[in-house]
Amino acid sequence: MDIELSQTILNQGLTFLYISLGVVVLVIGGFLAKLIYDSAKLVRNLNDTTLLVNSELKPTLNELNRAIKSFNDIVQNTGEGVGNVKLGIENVLNKTKLLSGNVVSGFLKGFMAVYTIFSKKK
Repeated sequence: MDIELSQTILNQGLTFLYISLGVVVLVIGGFLAKLIYDSAKLVRNLNDTTLLVNSELKPTLNELNRAIKSFNDIVQNTGEGVGNVKLGIENVLNKTKLLSGNVVSGFLKGFMAVYTIFSKKK
């Protein structure tokens, strides 16, 4: 009878183990199903958000691109203008240098001529 009692207790223990394993599997399965559902919902929301940001950002990026091109053109034109002003200033300085050299040379020649005239009379 001891063997029959232990066999019955063993059977009841295995039955309890199967039932508790089934409950645990159902609980874990429920949590996994909820996780998959929430993940799918999150992916849909991310997709909607990405589409919204994309549709709102495209015109802004196009406008920003046009502004950068315009700014680049302004900088390039300014660089060309500065180059032209620099060339003009160099031309003016060269002509001024040439003119001042001629004036100084003429002044020295005149001074020498006057000096020679006055030095001969003495």
